[in-house]
Amino acid sequence: MTDRPDLTCDVAVIGAGTAGLAAERAARKAGARTLLIDPEFRGTLCANTGCMPSKLLIAAAHAAHASRRAPVFGVRPGTPVIDGPAVMARVRAERDRFVAFTREGLDDLPQGTMIRARARFVAPTRLALSDGRHVQAGAVVIATGSTALVPGPFRDLGPRILTNETVFELPDLPASLAVIGGGPIGLELAQAMGRLGVPVTLFDQGDRLGKARGDAVHDALRTAVARDITLCLGVETTPEPADDGIRIAWSGASQGAQVFSHVLVATGRPPNLDGLDLETSGLALDDHGTPVFDRLTMQCGDAAVFIAGDADADATVLHEASTEGAIAGRNAATHPDVTPGTRSPAFALTFTDPPLASIGAGPGDGVIRGHSDYGSQGRARTEARAEGVMTIHADAQGRLIGADLCCPGAEHLAHLLAWAVQSGATASGLLEMPFYHPTLEEGMKAALRQICRETSQPEPDSRDFGLAPGA
Repeated sequence: MTDRPDLTCDVAVIGAGTAGLAAERAARKAGARTLLIDPEFRGTLCANTGCMPSKLLIAAAHAAHASRRAPVFGVRPGTPVIDGPAVMARVRAERDRFVAFTREGLDDLPQGTMIRARARFVAPTRLALSDGRHVQAGAVVIATGSTALVPGPFRDLGPRILTNETVFELPDLPASLAVIGGGPIGLELAQAMGRLGVPVTLFDQGDRLGKARGDAVHDALRTAVARDITLCLGVETTPEPADDGIRIAWSGASQGAQVFSHVLVATGRPPNLDGLDLETSGLALDDHGTPVFDRLTMQCGDAAVFIAGDADADATVLHEASTEGAIAGRNAATHPDVTPGTRSPAFALTFTDPPLASIGAGPGDGVIRGHSDYGSQGRARTEARAEGVMTIHADAQGRLIGADLCCPGAEHLAHLLAWAVQSGATASGLLEMPFYHPTLEEGMKAALRQICRETSQPEPDSRDFGLAPGA
């Protein structure tokens, strides 16, 4: 116990990641007295173990891949030599720089706002801290993020079992790697390791990679990834320790067994809610123990409790966490008056090569679809990366409502399409926009024209100046 006095505030935010920081900032901006409670204040998940270190590893993989494929252009730099310790050292050094940047923002918080402790509910708006104190708040925001899931059979197999929270601490690249799970994290790290010369096999119980929507998009993704790693889909895996690694046995048509030096478990990141004692919060919980909430207000039922970011298991990407945190913090400050926030269309990217992207509504009944094939797209061919597809979805009036793509430049093309969906743009309207030649953006035209024809929209002058489709 501590002799320090208990604390009071208007809004208590549990968790100092992206969502928590946004919530605290929004609540304080709305005039609330805030407390930001976190046991470590180590920086955001994205900077520490998520977006940034994975992209640093992917950048190294791109460099190695570019060197290997240079001969197609008549450039012969020789076989690349991968210095594994140097690769991992740069990942950690640059990762630490990004983490330091996220921590700098904490220096601007008002004195006394940061509380270094763990918090748990003892009543709907009363928290017990691990330092012995209690916090009485007008409202609480839960922003505790997520944690890597390691299924039971993998838990007690020692340091050779990796997650995205530990893989970047390796002093060298693995001698070989099994990846369990074909979601975005597993795919990104598997392909990157494969391109850095690590023999990689990816296992998944399902037959779908990366949550890809639509067969054509999934086929493009699978074809691309299979060039760099071995895929074993639709299988069950059984791990056991071996003298020089972890032995993975798998079922299915391709059944077999192999010893890997390391195993990366990428089977999901559930909400980090353990230890909050949510049963004392009075909140309704779903079948997974996550508070039931309104995604427009982030409010949990009628309580003065709000939830944001990965903790709610809804839209687990950084820009959504920031948006949710801002909505939650503002509404916590003004409770019981809450206002629905503005949510953007769903938007997810997986940084494979080519990248996978999904925006808004997916393929379904009543959706008008336009298709573009990048296998013969002009700019893609000049760069010797002509592959992949794009599918754009529209309503009966030709308004864009979503898209799925796996093609060169998809991370940039997807932004244009996400903005078009959010702004209510039509296929005809986009075709009126200028398209510089030769660019990857020109590849969208085929899909947009198809939507125009399907919806009887006027199809503007093509502005192609007589160019062939692949020119």
